[in-house]
Amino acid sequence: MATIPSPTQPKRRGLAVSIAVNVVLLVLVCGLALYAFMLNVDLGEVKRRLSKEVETRQQAERYLIETRNQLTDSLREIEQLKAQLVYKESDVQAAAAAKPALPVVVGFRSSMLGQGLVAVIENTSDRHLTVMLAVRSPASPTAKRFTLELAPNSSTDFGHLEGWQFAPDDEVALFSDAFAALKITVP
Repeated sequence: MATIPSPTQPKRRGLAVSIAVNVVLLVLVCGLALYAFMLNVDLGEVKRRLSKEVETRQQAERYLIETRNQLTDSLREIEQLKAQLVYKESDVQAAAAAKPALPVVVGFRSSMLGQGLVAVIENTSDRHLTVMLAVRSPASPTAKRFTLELAPNSSTDFGHLEGWQFAPDDEVALFSDAFAALKITVP
């Protein structure tokens, strides 16, 4: 015997298909909503990072501008100091030119002990002099300063026993407050 399909069976089949399609569409819509939410979260994170980078860049630009302004101010100050230094050097040179010559004569002789040369420093004035003796060896980085007390109209020997063994080309300078500096090179 053949069964006759009832009219309710196709309705149930259509209903089942409709429910399945609706469930698939609901899952699809939920998936799309979740995907949109994740894209929105990612977009928000990208916006925050971009905002931080823009802020960092602005801070760096402000720092660069401040540093550039400080550099400009420093260069301006350096130029002013250079101008002042040139002015001061000319004052010192003018003051040194106005001072009388140091009344001292310096000669050199061989050391009696055979160690280098000895400077013979003669005070040709009739007053007591306190002078600063500065010596420098161009052959080495050695330089020293000594204070000498020179009696009137007398000479003083200065060599290795006093603290310096003179050699040819040594640079010698004698300074005194009341007189112009005396600079010589050992022959």
